[in-house]
Amino acid sequence: MPAILIDGRAVAKDWKEKAAVRAQEWVLKGITPHLAVVLVGEDAASQVYVRNKENACRKAAIRSTVIRLAADCTQQALEQTVRELNADASVHGILVQLPLPKHLDESRVLALIDPDKDVDGFHAMNSGRLMNGQRGFVPCTPLGVMKLLEAYNISVQGKHAVVIGRSNIVGKPMAMLLLGANATVTICHSRTQDLPAITCQADILVAAVGKAGFVTADMVKPGAAVIDVGINRTENGLAGDVAPEVADVAGWLTPVPGGVGQMTIAMLLSNTLDAVQMHGI
Repeated sequence: MPAILIDGRAVAKDWKEKAAVRAQEWVLKGITPHLAVVLVGEDAASQVYVRNKENACRKAAIRSTVIRLAADCTQQALEQTVRELNADASVHGILVQLPLPKHLDESRVLALIDPDKDVDGFHAMNSGRLMNGQRGFVPCTPLGVMKLLEAYNISVQGKHAVVIGRSNIVGKPMAMLLLGANATVTICHSRTQDLPAITCQADILVAAVGKAGFVTADMVKPGAAVIDVGINRTENGLAGDVAPEVADVAGWLTPVPGGVGQMTIAMLLSNTLDAVQMHGI
């Protein structure tokens, strides 16, 4: 039996509608939720991502301000922009669109963002909060994955979850969220030996490696929930990290497009509204 496709668009639509209701409640109190996005340079993918975020904010009655800086802007200019946003009481959430041009120090910039405005959840303080099970902002993509699992009643507790990828943006926080939900978690990466032997044990398999079709059917336990975080641009269009034939083995599968990607922006809206609440304005 083919895998049940997890409809990220439908779940994200529900979360965006909830965000619109929450935002309107703040507007009625005289407060307009405000997300500021810093975009450096003309990277085509980043331009698309930022435009999608702007559109989602507009539909949810969240004010969106995009600060566009030249690709050759200095580290000092970028850091000053972040400081000004930190000091602006009307701004509730700050997002610096990644990746940055190579001459800029990404880690320094992310460390400068006020942790209570860090709606991307990349600041070390928010990473530490996640590690310690404390309240804080969680990166939007792994948070979205957890909400998809919840929406489809896919049990996490006591299950073996395998995450392929160890980035600070997806892999590591994904593992921490699954661990916090009482899964037994294995993190795999480019140095993992006999990867298929490990992935075949997974009740929940999360692929976040950035290689089209990397996960093949022989790497998947029959009936497993397979979450494809990859978005790869190929000559045939967008493709995930999971090969199409996995649908014949898995129990559940997120499609690309139409799966996890839709949830990322929905969680950004939710985080921004959490930031309004956190500021206690």
